[in-house]
Amino acid sequence: MDLADEVRAYAQADFAAVNQRFVERLCELTGGRLNAAVVDLGCGPGDIAIRAAKAQPMWHITAIDASKPMLDWAANAAQSAGVADRIVWTIGDAKSLPLATGGFDVIFSNSLLHHITDAEAMWREVKRIAKPGAQIFFRDLYRPASQVVARRIVATHAATATKLLQEEFYRSLLSAYSAVEIRSQLAQADLYGFSVNEINDRHIDIIGTG
Repeated sequence: MDLADEVRAYAQADFAAVNQRFVERLCELTGGRLNAAVVDLGCGPGDIAIRAAKAQPMWHITAIDASKPMLDWAANAAQSAGVADRIVWTIGDAKSLPLATGGFDVIFSNSLLHHITDAEAMWREVKRIAKPGAQIFFRDLYRPASQVVARRIVATHAATATKLLQEEFYRSLLSAYSAVEIRSQLAQADLYGFSVNEINDRHIDIIGTG
């Protein structure tokens, strides 16, 4: 999302409840990892990174996105939230990250995977930057059984959203991966022992260690 209208529409959409649930699950998974080097892949307008910084004040977060307008929005939001000193906003491609090998204790992502066409390359980068035993947590959409089901999901969960966001949601559902495809991607990247579970009618959790 590099267009101003897209960035504004996405950033101003009400994802507060969904994002808060993500951060709560992230904190459950990371347990006692307090003074941790953390990466948020595909951070978008920054709401989850900001929530994570508030929930874990000793974390040092690097937030990556390929869209400079998104990062600009995120940086302003972090300043307003009072956590600007604990998040580094970095432009980058998830398939070729500008990050140190073996440098991170926690790697998380919300709703990035369905944007990636070469998913195996992204997972290889996740493996590369993870410290041994790093906690990895991705949550994303999974592909519905049909276009009819996709439209039903949009109507159920985005009825009050703008037409732009509804169409973006619909396209995202259709471009998302299945659980079988995700397990294959992980195996191709030599990431084993991950759980890949559909948690509701549209989201899938991918959880493991580096």
